[in-house]
Amino acid sequence: MPKKKGANKIPVKPAFRIFCEGEKTEPAYIKAYINYFHSENRRLIVVEDTKKNTPVQLVEVAVREKKLSDDNDIYWVVFDRESNAKYSNELHLKAIKNAKKNGIEIAFSNVCFEYWFLLHFAFTDAAYDCCNSLLRQSQLKKKLEEVGIEDYDKGFPFIFDKLKDKIPDAFTHAERLKKTALATAEKGKEAPCYLNPYVDVHELFLDMKQFSSDLKSVRAK
Repeated sequence: MPKKKGANKIPVKPAFRIFCEGEKTEPAYIKAYINYFHSENRRLIVVEDTKKNTPVQLVEVAVREKKLSDDNDIYWVVFDRESNAKYSNELHLKAIKNAKKNGIEIAFSNVCFEYWFLLHFAFTDAAYDCCNSLLRQSQLKKKLEEVGIEDYDKGFPFIFDKLKDKIPDAFTHAERLKKTALATAEKGKEAPCYLNPYVDVHELFLDMKQFSSDLKSVRAK
């Protein structure tokens, strides 16, 4: 009796792929997070240096990669709102639509990834026009100095190490901020790009934890 096609195919373990828009800040933090909490899991992969600098382009790269990979792989893209002048709402909505259509998750910060850092210290719902205004007007630089980070720069490689003990607070504050933003959103403008401030980066890390837990369960069988 002939064997069924693919009967002897060895199943490939799924991968968790994270595509980052930022060249320094996001990948540095996320890789440090993985090394600290999931060092044993080699299936968590940060894809950086994609040469793409808009949400639409980044999602398109993830979509192309997904179509070429194993169906069980999980895909996330990480990007910021930035200023309206840099990325229009139309661009963000296009990126969101394409991501949803192709089963790709988005970890989003409005106005920038630095808002996620700010939430490590306290809850806030103050809005900022851009990253520069957040750094000038918020308490972030002062709070970073208190934990030993002076003259904050996006390329600072040790920020996760200085903030890791505050991550549970960041999760709580980010979830509260997300719920507040959605509850007060103008009708028809519930998409994250319209909500300032808004952060759901914590959902990436929660999904990462679930993925790692599922892999451990498979190994244990």
